[in-house]
Amino acid sequence: MRREDIADLTIFLAVAEEGSFTGAANRLGLSQSGLSHSIRRLEDRLGLRLLVRTTRSVAPTDAGERLLEILQPAMNGIEGRLAELTALRQTPAGTIRISTSEHAAQAILWPAVDRLIAKYPDIVVEICTDNGFIDIVADRFDAGVRLGEQVQKDMIAVRIGPRMRMIPFASPHYIETHGAPLTPHDLARHRCINLRFTNAGGIYAWEFEKQGRAMHVKVEGPLVFNRTPLVIQAAIAGHGIGFLLEDAVAPWIQKGALVPLLDDWCEPFDGYFLYYPSRRHSSPAFKLLVDELRYRERDAPAAHDRES
Repeated sequence: MRREDIADLTIFLAVAEEGSFTGAANRLGLSQSGLSHSIRRLEDRLGLRLLVRTTRSVAPTDAGERLLEILQPAMNGIEGRLAELTALRQTPAGTIRISTSEHAAQAILWPAVDRLIAKYPDIVVEICTDNGFIDIVADRFDAGVRLGEQVQKDMIAVRIGPRMRMIPFASPHYIETHGAPLTPHDLARHRCINLRFTNAGGIYAWEFEKQGRAMHVKVEGPLVFNRTPLVIQAAIAGHGIGFLLEDAVAPWIQKGALVPLLDDWCEPFDGYFLYYPSRRHSSPAFKLLVDELRYRERDAPAAHDRES
């Protein structure tokens, strides 16, 4: 196989995974015209049409799908082996891509990354924030950070934070005007600020628990956001009741700008976990990050890592 064949296959894989020539060009640092030329050359050489182009997207044909099934595991294997070579370096190096929510990035991930890159300047960490649920394998992330209850069971999960809880909250002005709910059922008569998960597209149903009794409540109100800071701003402005992690709104509660509600219905649950599909090809850099993030508080309630 010629070198240009490998290059063309790599370009095809990037275009197919990104679903666009623009995304693939940004990912590879090449021009779109160069990518188009490479794809035409590969299709001519194989005598097959591999991609269907529309005005908005690019999708693989049946032949393209079959080629993807060959290339993706092969490329993943090559990347894993290349990562293992960094173990031969005296100084750990490499790039680690992580998908996480905004709050986890600021509260948990960034402090650990700050310490890590200060110790190992040749390590590169790419943090992508998204409040939706993504496929970290398909989107080529090394790992993701989410709440424990949101981590798929087939993933290796490492606990990286304390137990947390979700709480409803509102401004003093809202409570003075509309009153405070006494039970989750009372939220039906209140103006609530909803949160939509980006990728899944669904609006989050608020979850409550008291003495083993769980309750999911779908609320309504004048505002829907897909970013948690906007929920906080809207609640402070008096537009309704929000519902987020207590840790995310604690500074505004301490200042008196927000008031927590329904405290006895807000039970703690396992907090953030780092999750990833396999340790088989974990690079030294990734292992160092896992160790930096691992939660070690002696008195933490039982919440075990899934590392088998």
